[in-house]
Amino acid sequence: MKPAKRILNVPPYLFARIDKKKDELRAKGVDIVDLGVGDPDRPTFPAVVEEMHRAIDDPKNHNYPPYEGTAGFRKAVAGWYKRRFGVSLDPDKEVISLIGSKEGIAHAFYAFVDPGDVALVPDPGYPVYNIGTVFAGGTPYAVPLLEKNGFLPDLDAIDKAALKKAKLLFINYPNNPTSAIAGREFLEKAVKFSRDNDLLLCSDLAYSEVSFDGYRPLSALEIPGAKDVCLEFHSLSKTYNMTGWRIGMAVGSAEAVRALSVIKTNIDSGAFKAIQAASIAALEGSDQKTKEMNAVYQKRRDVIINGLNELGWALQKPKATFYVWAKVPKGHTSESFCADVLEKAGVLIVPGSGYGRYGEGYFRLSITSPEERLSEAVSRLKKAGIRFK
Repeated sequence: MKPAKRILNVPPYLFARIDKKKDELRAKGVDIVDLGVGDPDRPTFPAVVEEMHRAIDDPKNHNYPPYEGTAGFRKAVAGWYKRRFGVSLDPDKEVISLIGSKEGIAHAFYAFVDPGDVALVPDPGYPVYNIGTVFAGGTPYAVPLLEKNGFLPDLDAIDKAALKKAKLLFINYPNNPTSAIAGREFLEKAVKFSRDNDLLLCSDLAYSEVSFDGYRPLSALEIPGAKDVCLEFHSLSKTYNMTGWRIGMAVGSAEAVRALSVIKTNIDSGAFKAIQAASIAALEGSDQKTKEMNAVYQKRRDVIINGLNELGWALQKPKATFYVWAKVPKGHTSESFCADVLEKAGVLIVPGSGYGRYGEGYFRLSITSPEERLSEAVSRLKKAGIRFK
């Protein structure tokens, strides 16, 4: 048996490797403080669960769902975008449901990238951007996110030869893994750059509702003319603690939504209708629970940032996402430092190199653990003599 060539050089998915390592250590009785994968530890909001209970008992929700999402779900998405960002969307032509935004992001490459084409992807970045390009037969071009630039891409520095072959540009703000944010000026430049170079601007907005200190992230679609060139991906995972429900949406350019729907209609049958019904309850409900969750995350952020700074780091408090992105001490690579922390302190953090070569020299940790566990992590680092030098 021979597997397809497209998978031969693909390393195991980063978080799958992390899960395997966790299982090995826990089998040995190690109490791990897990600051690895960004999976909210709090339950899905009660109103959403209650609607799911009702919807799952309704036989009308037991058959095949519409490929593009139910009319009710797409209308709820459009309504949420209007209230949250002031963006008007046609639910029939400019909205499509996803089985989580990861699925839609991966399928976007099949919809727009032919063999030999280039995809401009952020580095460090969500691993699916790179792997999705490779699976579609394209060539990923790493657009560096450097600390000196606020982890924003320098679009003017992109190689002209690569740009001529490029079909799409991915951006992700608020950013995973760096937690960087982007202002209106950058989004305006990204929209203009995409229009000038005949690119589809793919905006991954999964973390727009996880923000602190009064900051409110923007949608790329708020920029005038963006709908002509932009496809934006969003998810209910982080906003409503629904990671396991696998529900999201892509919105924006009608042409781009139609192209993505061609892939989806030939590969999957859409999200379970009961989940879409529960998602309508989330999208049309009050945002009070989200605000309460953000208050919890903000306290957690302060605990871990203050703790790391006491150990020698000089970190600023992120304005969004539930991640902290920090340099490793001198003398370490990303992987060696994370291995050291796990071995000496029983604290799991993620090597920045897992997000691309420009992530080398950094690590990422998640604050999706209770405050006491974050304090425990800091205490263990201190006891183990782990400091930033």
